[in-house]
Amino acid sequence: MTTAPAPTRARIAAACRAVTEAPAFSLVVLTAILLNAVLLGAETYRGFVTDHAARLHGAELACLAFFTLEMLLRLGAHADRPKEFWRDGWNLFDLVVVACAYLPFVRENSTVLRLLRLVRVLRTARFFPQLRILFIAVSRSLPGTVSFLFVGAVILYVYAMIGWVCFGSHDPAHFGSLGRALLTLFLLMTLEGLQDAIYNGLALSRLSLLYYGSYVLLASFVLVNVLIGVVLNSLDEARELDTAASAAEGKGPRAGAGKEAGTGTRVSAAVTAPEDPRPADLAERIADLRQSLDLLERSLATPHRPAAGDKDRMATIA
Repeated sequence: MTTAPAPTRARIAAACRAVTEAPAFSLVVLTAILLNAVLLGAETYRGFVTDHAARLHGAELACLAFFTLEMLLRLGAHADRPKEFWRDGWNLFDLVVVACAYLPFVRENSTVLRLLRLVRVLRTARFFPQLRILFIAVSRSLPGTVSFLFVGAVILYVYAMIGWVCFGSHDPAHFGSLGRALLTLFLLMTLEGLQDAIYNGLALSRLSLLYYGSYVLLASFVLVNVLIGVVLNSLDEARELDTAASAAEGKGPRAGAGKEAGTGTRVSAAVTAPEDPRPADLAERIADLRQSLDLLERSLATPHRPAAGDKDRMATIA
């Protein structure tokens, strides 16, 4: 297989890049994604599907053809630097979503095809920076979230066993088994049904207040706030990563700020820096100043009308 010469690939990349980097192109792609979501939602109405089955199928094929053309343009935009295309996670995601629609198994399975079309909606994050940052934050918070889930599972299990021991015979509907106790406590984590649970516990013993109070404090306040802290920390890291990536491309706020700061520094230096006089000019000025001082001293010591030459010399110095 022969590859195109470098100048040819550069021209192809420049032409495709001019199309893909245009604001109108992003707007058209976003419109196609939203149209795909509307078509997917319209297919949930059986009567509408029965009346417009052919039109819906044609619109889906048109969307697929447009997304395929979009991927070809994006691939062409990286013809002169293909490695950069594969380093971008969003490019890989878009390519997989579009390419899977051509697989035989996916095309024949309507359920998988609909799920695949649903995944296309996630591509809107490519065109909304804040949504993209949110997705990055969620992915970076997964390790902390796993630790949170492990600690929450341990607390849930311990309190479920205590609840089964203490309330199993008195309230079998909620604590009759470990599974029911886990389900009850999981719902109590959202404070749903807490009042009824407390009243049922008070009918048995006042010490149940200690059980429910400590559980609500740990599960609903401490753990939830820890999870919020993990997500917020990941969100800050995602913002920094996105800003750094934008700055590396030369279009981020930091890069622009740096350029403006550098420009302002240069302008300020140009305005405030004094002119550097040449040594010869400086020596001539000093000599002229000394002559003018001598003339002034002589005129003060011996009052007389200055000569014409002195007047000319002083005018020249002034």
